[in-house]
Amino acid sequence: MRRIQRFRSDTRGIEGLPVRLVIALVVGVASLSVMMNMISGISGLAVIELDVHPEPEVVGPGEQTIEVSVVDPDGQTVSDATVIARGGSARLDGVETATTDQNGVAELRLTPELRPNQGDGTIEFEVKPPAGSEYADERGNTALLVVSG
Repeated sequence: MRRIQRFRSDTRGIEGLPVRLVIALVVGVASLSVMMNMISGISGLAVIELDVHPEPEVVGPGEQTIEVSVVDPDGQTVSDATVIARGGSARLDGVETATTDQNGVAELRLTPELRPNQGDGTIEFEVKPPAGSEYADERGNTALLVVSG
């Protein structure tokens, strides 16, 4: 009986409880965050990044036809991808688009222009992968170099 009274009168047990709960909650949330990042990183490994290879790689100002190959990291071409060309430091009138054929090549008719006193510039490419594929275009792609003269 003496033992029961001692337990009832002891208030020290509750003092550390809220602090311990807060610490457990913070550690739990941090652990959950790390695990979620690991899971999203694993699914990110399944995505295959695409790049473009313009041919020719260097052109002068004026109208011309550029063949752009869409390739995966292994160098294999990708068909049914949409290639979008936009002016970078070189100018284009609007945006040009084309879809790659069964050989993974898109043909774009471009008319790049340079500003006065500008020696060179770039045309930027973006790729929209085929629908339902594991491909992605999240990083920068190879640009087309436009050189005056």
